[in-house]
Amino acid sequence: MNKGTIFLQLLEKSSLTIVLFIIITKIQGFKYIFQKENYKLKDLLAISLIFTVLAILGTYNGIYVQGSLANTRIIAIVSGGVLFGPLVGITSGIISGFHRYVIDIGGITAFPCFISSIFAGILSGFFYRKISNRYKWVYGIVCGVISESFSMFLIYLLSRPHNIAIVIIRKIYIPMIVGQISIGLLISIVDAIKKEKEEVAAMQSKLALDIANKTLPYFRSINEESLKKICKIIKDEINSDAVSITDRDEVLAYVGVGEEAFKFPHTEISNITRCSIRENSILNIQVKKEESSISEKVDLKTAMIIPLTDSQGVVGTLKIYYTKKYDMSHSKKSLAIGLSQIISTLMEISKIEKIEKEKKKSEIKALQRQINPHFLFNALNTITSFIRINPDKARNLIINLSTYMRYNLEVNDNLIDINKELEQVKAYVEIEKARFGDKLTVLYDIDENIDAKIPSLTIQPLVENAIIHGIRKNGGCGTVVIGVKKEDGYTRVWVENDGITIDLDIIKKVYSGEMPGNKIGLYNVHLRLKLIYGQGLNIYRLEPGTKMEFYI
Repeated sequence: MNKGTIFLQLLEKSSLTIVLFIIITKIQGFKYIFQKENYKLKDLLAISLIFTVLAILGTYNGIYVQGSLANTRIIAIVSGGVLFGPLVGITSGIISGFHRYVIDIGGITAFPCFISSIFAGILSGFFYRKISNRYKWVYGIVCGVISESFSMFLIYLLSRPHNIAIVIIRKIYIPMIVGQISIGLLISIVDAIKKEKEEVAAMQSKLALDIANKTLPYFRSINEESLKKICKIIKDEINSDAVSITDRDEVLAYVGVGEEAFKFPHTEISNITRCSIRENSILNIQVKKEESSISEKVDLKTAMIIPLTDSQGVVGTLKIYYTKKYDMSHSKKSLAIGLSQIISTLMEISKIEKIEKEKKKSEIKALQRQINPHFLFNALNTITSFIRINPDKARNLIINLSTYMRYNLEVNDNLIDINKELEQVKAYVEIEKARFGDKLTVLYDIDENIDAKIPSLTIQPLVENAIIHGIRKNGGCGTVVIGVKKEDGYTRVWVENDGITIDLDIIKKVYSGEMPGNKIGLYNVHLRLKLIYGQGLNIYRLEPGTKMEFYI
């Protein structure tokens, strides 16, 4: 058998390994493991089993050459090690290498192949720790070439009779070296699976934001009709068969298959829904098994129960129904989490607006007005623009927006830890920096271990004022400095910008209490500081820019 024939047969065997691996990755359980960012021990053991089986099959599928076996075992070992680390590489190397030795004890290449299999596992595990994901396929091929070369060296050194060992090396070395290209293909398959997860997450994030944009107007005044419109938007956007929204006791709105069964009086929620509320966990259920009261009225098979929360805890659920049986895939779970966060935030905005109307307290109203609809729409549009080009950035911005909105909605008269206030400030700054890119620079000059209490929403309005009235009016370019320092038993807080200098007339109005309409947030900060500490804001005109500071 010449080199060309051996090469073609090895190519066929390598193709079989790749096809088997592709089939394995289509199995939902294994695909889910491959898509994880961090692997638990049980995950690595499952992956080790996969690559060990592929390596052993590579041995059984080998080509006999002068008493030896030209096979694809090293391809599986190295792929596992480079992709998933030393545990996978070494485990598959030891087991498949020992198997190679056992099935051919006394064979001319049995012992060298055993040693080289372990070497391949160790070397690939070493490469895993040293290389970036971008070049793994290249290093994987290099690792395979080194491992096969080491195997040939051991055959030359240990196999007897020596002349037959040399013949074996001459016939199989080049074909087996070229065959290591398959490692690059296996690595590319896993990379594609991980990329698919990111693309799905990005699409689900965009879908959740689209739903948020469309449902936002209906959260301004929540009633049965507006809740039904929200349910209909969600149902149409995600192509489900029915959607409902509940509070902690009953169904508030239901749209979709079997809608006629949900008329007044409202239906009480099921026990499994109460369980989801109690545990604050997303559940995927079989309707007939878990919700007999609904299955008797409507032909539904599967439901996803998503808790909705506010600052007081779980206030209800969003329920998505299907007429077919579905498992909770990664994409559906990502969408559920996104919808839960967005809708919970929108519901809390609605709740605060209702409280605002009822309480009629001017100071609270002034603070809550900081939740600017234009800011929210601009933030959502900014996040949408990042979804395709930078999904990780989009997810981080969603977290920042959620932090910012949640903090605004928790406004009260109690003093809070200054570090909590700074978290909200940083969330707001990250959103603004994403909008304006390199034009906006924000510097922090904050002492470590600051321990102080301040009124909520004290620093953020100053930062917002610096960006909107200082930097934006200056052409959108500039620097904002946020400082917190311990000085002589006090904590000094200041916000400074190098944009437009504040008008002297505005400073006078803030100090006099005339409350200019476009500076209500600034005046509110000054007034509350003065009431609590006896001294309000110190406002300085710089050349250029403005500086505002206070002491606590």
